[in-house]
Amino acid sequence: MRRKAAFHNLGCKVNAYELEAIRQQLESAGYETVPFEPGADVYIINTCTVTNIADRKSRQMLHKAKKMNPNAVVAAVGCYAEVHGEALQADPAIDLIAGSAQKENLPEMLEAFFSAAGAAQDQGCDRAEDLSDGRQSCDSLRPDRTGSHTRAFLKVQDGCSQFCTYCIIPYARGRVRSRRIADAAAEAAKLASAGVREVVLTGIHLCSYGRDLPDEENLQALIRAVHEIEGIRRIRLGSLEPGSVTEPFIAALAALPKVCPHFHLSLQSGCDRTLQRMNRRYTTADYEEACRLLRVYFDDPAITTDVIAGFPGETDEDFEDSRAFVEKISFFETHVFPYSRREGTRAASYPDQLTEREKRARCAVLRELNDRKREEFLQRRVGLPVEVLFEEETEIGGRRWWSGHGREYQRVLYPAGGNLANEIRTVCPQRLLDREYLVCEP
Repeated sequence: MRRKAAFHNLGCKVNAYELEAIRQQLESAGYETVPFEPGADVYIINTCTVTNIADRKSRQMLHKAKKMNPNAVVAAVGCYAEVHGEALQADPAIDLIAGSAQKENLPEMLEAFFSAAGAAQDQGCDRAEDLSDGRQSCDSLRPDRTGSHTRAFLKVQDGCSQFCTYCIIPYARGRVRSRRIADAAAEAAKLASAGVREVVLTGIHLCSYGRDLPDEENLQALIRAVHEIEGIRRIRLGSLEPGSVTEPFIAALAALPKVCPHFHLSLQSGCDRTLQRMNRRYTTADYEEACRLLRVYFDDPAITTDVIAGFPGETDEDFEDSRAFVEKISFFETHVFPYSRREGTRAASYPDQLTEREKRARCAVLRELNDRKREEFLQRRVGLPVEVLFEEETEIGGRRWWSGHGREYQRVLYPAGGNLANEIRTVCPQRLLDREYLVCEP
């Protein structure tokens, strides 16, 4: 009888990519994929540890799985399992621990567990710092097929060597490891043959891609290689940093018509004093110049970012500097996060930790600014042609629509009728709905 496996993902796009690969590995090993509901024999939770909230959600999902079936094997996989493996080993709800360094071996670990009545628990993760130095290459964990025929993530890099003072991810993921261009391009070609029109090049620290490879294997060369693949119509990039946004690099991207004018440029703070204490390695002047270059070479591109509110020692004046800078840059979207204290990072020991109430108040200010700037960006596109990759039919506002994304990642609705799935079509939206959708009328 085939064992039934249920899956749940927490965290980033890289996690989602990896969990899909794990799911396919287990199916190839004879497991049957079932919904994350009571009745499974194995529950795989791909955990996240980027914030305290992510930690809590990871623990909650692990315990939820055990409650759904106390006799099932509950496997904690990924970043939270890597960083907090010792604590998980003492948790009776957790049967198997596969940190970031072991997750690609999960089918073998499960087989050992079932064969030896739990002996495989000894294969769980040790402290993250003991594992990181042993990771010499980007892991081989990747899907054989995609669940979507429209857009797919393509993981090209893992790990981070930046060690920002607030971030636990270098300890959870290890140092930078990059896939060889030929390997990544082969996966992109396989995606194209499956009908995928758009690929998103993603990694834990994408702009570090190639630092561990020969000089000719760099991010620009990788993008060119994917650009040459027939069938791929669009390329999006994961998060970049100001230091990687040089004029030669951006000029080269602008010469590749498949590259979408949608760039996530990580900020974290618009205050130079805070950036220095975060160990972010750039100034607001550097960041502003990167945005200027993007807007010189691309016509009104969508620039998105992340901002942390309430970093330790952030004064009222520091926060106002950050808020004013975010307003000045005028992002399409600003993802706002309260500072999360992570034990094991330098910032956790900084004095002048802000209260949760102070952090919530500052987040509210930035989120209101984000809503306003997002609406301004979308409103500028009303009445202008937009090339849309249609993805699915949906019901919004009591009507049926085809929903898709423009090249700048704006969401577009087109009246239902016929089958537009995976089609690319140029349309002209007439209005904005709910500050979220550009709407085309018949």
